[in-house]
Amino acid sequence: MIRTRFAPSPTGYLHIGGVRTALFNWLFARKHGGQFLLRIDDTDAQRNVEEALAPILHGFRWLGIDWDEGPEVGGPYAPYYQSQRMDNYRAAAAKLVAAGFAYYDYATTEEIQAEREAAEREKRQFTYSRRWMAETDADRQRFEREGRAAVVRLKMPREGTLVLDDLVRGRVEFDWAREQDHVVQRADGTCLYHLASVVDDFDFQISHVIRAEEHLSNTPRQVFIAQGLGYPRPQYAHLPYVAEPGSRNKLSKRKLDKYLKNADFAKVNEHGQRIAAALGLATSAETFNPVIVDFYEQVGYLPDAIVNYLLLLGWSLDDKTEDFSRSEMIAAFSLDRVNKAPASFDPAKLAAFQERHMQRLPAKQKVAFVLPFLQRAGIVSSPPPCDIGPKLLALVDAAGDRIKVAGDILEYADFLAPADKLEYDEKALEKRIAKPPEAMPLLKKFREVLAATEPFDAPTLDRALHQFVEREQIQIGQIIHAIRVAVTGKAVGFGLFETLALLGRECSLNRIEQTLDRIESPAPSPQPPAAILPPSAAP
Repeated sequence: MIRTRFAPSPTGYLHIGGVRTALFNWLFARKHGGQFLLRIDDTDAQRNVEEALAPILHGFRWLGIDWDEGPEVGGPYAPYYQSQRMDNYRAAAAKLVAAGFAYYDYATTEEIQAEREAAEREKRQFTYSRRWMAETDADRQRFEREGRAAVVRLKMPREGTLVLDDLVRGRVEFDWAREQDHVVQRADGTCLYHLASVVDDFDFQISHVIRAEEHLSNTPRQVFIAQGLGYPRPQYAHLPYVAEPGSRNKLSKRKLDKYLKNADFAKVNEHGQRIAAALGLATSAETFNPVIVDFYEQVGYLPDAIVNYLLLLGWSLDDKTEDFSRSEMIAAFSLDRVNKAPASFDPAKLAAFQERHMQRLPAKQKVAFVLPFLQRAGIVSSPPPCDIGPKLLALVDAAGDRIKVAGDILEYADFLAPADKLEYDEKALEKRIAKPPEAMPLLKKFREVLAATEPFDAPTLDRALHQFVEREQIQIGQIIHAIRVAVTGKAVGFGLFETLALLGRECSLNRIEQTLDRIESPAPSPQPPAAILPPSAAP
């Protein structure tokens, strides 16, 4: 059976590049009727962040990338945390030593560094001398009497060539002489990634190791470990890394300042920042930026849009097909269509995928998608009122393609606010209503027209306004801007007649009345508190 795995380290939030690798593993397994596993690589205690695992797992669930075995779902090869499998790794390290594929080494860090520096001075490749290698029990006892502690190092070949048939990169050759005697077990008994990964891949019966190309250089030592332990070699596929916008450098979640110089990246980030501010979200670069998957969930992207974009980040079916459903992705995916060159992360293209997916979303599904954002912002109660459905459906329909992500609904929250909660653009209020001498008298007259207009729909309201303009012998600009500011608090927005129809007669009349009252009877400015005289100063 085909079995693939993705092995995140709980060191931070889920990265776009990591998700792309996980997606390709998931697609390959699903395409071949196999199984996809999650394994947690938490052997590095200094880098692990315990609270970081939950958002990683949540991110996969949100994207619809489910796993057959691993954290929270269990499986026949549990545990799936490397920190809980140390006994397996220590046993494997001992087996490697017994087979002559590894050795106990008693060199200090300073002694290894001295050998490195000597190689640099002599302009030659560093190759550890194995001077402090313990070949016998007597050697170990002698070194330990000196107060030295042992690590376990691989005893790598010093000559020959390893040939690897990579499913993406084709034939790859490695010179054994360039490999180092890597440490696989520390002096404290904890084991390192290379050993743990090989042991787990065997124990979990992983058939295909599909991972980022940065791990290609790890492959010789891992193949050597597998040989020493008598394991069959899995098939390897090394994917091109995800590059920075407009660059061939690897994408990193720690270079936000650099990426913000890219106009498309900055645009996506600013869009997200506006929505986050409306929701009261923390926007630390560590947890909220367009390199991190959580950013897109918080802003209101559709999971299918993200996955569709990631599919094409290093893979293509042909030179024209871009839109895929989940089932179409699974049916079409193959490793022989994966590109070898780095795939550059393109925020504008991702946004375009989101817009297309959003446009295709049926109206009722779009309402269900945006409603939680209004609830999080405190605009709609939870549970929502019974009449919110038709109102929100009309609002979503009026907004149309302006709602590119779910969080964009917050731009139109004023349509759902009661009149006394309407927020005004004070400059627009002054310019369009308070300052022009004719604006308020015209608003009062038009309010009476609105009260009598029947039916209260956009075409009828359009006719009513033009008849009013003709009757009053004014320019339409003398009244239309005042109406908009009075009913929305803003100078720009939807078409005015669609806006009035969307608000409804009662709401429109109430808002105009409140606006007139606001200007005619402005709230008094707060006065400083009166000074309190001490008792001795009282008259």
